Amino acid sequence: MNKIATSELVLNPDGSVYHLNLLPEHIATDIIFVGDQNRVPKVAKHFENQEFDIQKREFRTITGTYKGKRITVISTGIGPDNIDIVMNELDALVNIDLKNRTIKEKHTTLNIVRIGTSGSLQTDIQVDGFVLGTHGIGFDGVLHSYDCEHILEKDIEDAFIKHTNWNPRKARPYVVKNSAELQAKLMSDKVYTGMTGTAVGFFGPQGRVLRLALEDAGLNNKIDSFNFNGFRVSNLEMETSAIYGLAKLLGHNACSMNAIIANRANKTFSKDPYKPVEELIIYTLDKLVE
Repeated sequence: MNKIATSELVLNPDGSVYHLNLLPEHIATDIIFVGDQNRVPKVAKHFENQEFDIQKREFRTITGTYKGKRITVISTGIGPDNIDIVMNELDALVNIDLKNRTIKEKHTTLNIVRIGTSGSLQTDIQVDGFVLGTHGIGFDGVLHSYDCEHILEKDIEDAFIKHTNWNPRKARPYVVKNSAELQAKLMSDKVYTGMTGTAVGFFGPQGRVLRLALEDAGLNNKIDSFNFNGFRVSNLEMETSAIYGLAKLLGHNACSMNAIIANRANKTFSKDPYKPVEELIIYTLDKLVE
């Protein structure tokens, strides 16, 4: 079997993966992603015990046990480029023999749930609510670096491009479904659903104007009004589409849960944005161990 070159699979001197600084024994197969490194201990404080805690750059990892189930929580930092790092290195931990630099014959599937904050694009999805992304609709372009045509929802993509009159100089929007298995586990009457849009930046890419004019000042309204057989874009953030796309390509389950702290359509913001995040953490942990 061909070995993976040292330039392609970069390891630290202790054999851990380069950016996350993790060894295979450090992670569980059930993993929670958060963006903010300071949110990792806010999740892990609910664990009965913590067996491992490490940080390198923006990537902090704590593994422990919640109600008898081993769970890892990792901070990804902001943006789909970071997701590319985290997803590939996590997969390497379970599906590559790091010592021999060869792909393992037996595949291990990870269950990955993102807990994030987001802004709603729809008037009926109120602040402090939870949104589960049925699809990730990516404006970031990350997935186009991979052989991904077979996992994409091209009918939705084509309809979205036509509806928004998408500028062809931008990356082509791509659409990937979540894990139906994880969605079933995480759903309840407390949760809204919709397609989660993933932008490549916070300001212009999400329609915010400070001193720079936008390429398409009406794009957010076009995104808000898009509807494909009942699927609409419910919220906008910066990670979900890359998580869904890379998870599906690598053979993992992924689902994104967002606490809505702002409503862009109503121009409202949560009076206590920390409260729905804490509630979503507990909700997600409990659903994972049911």
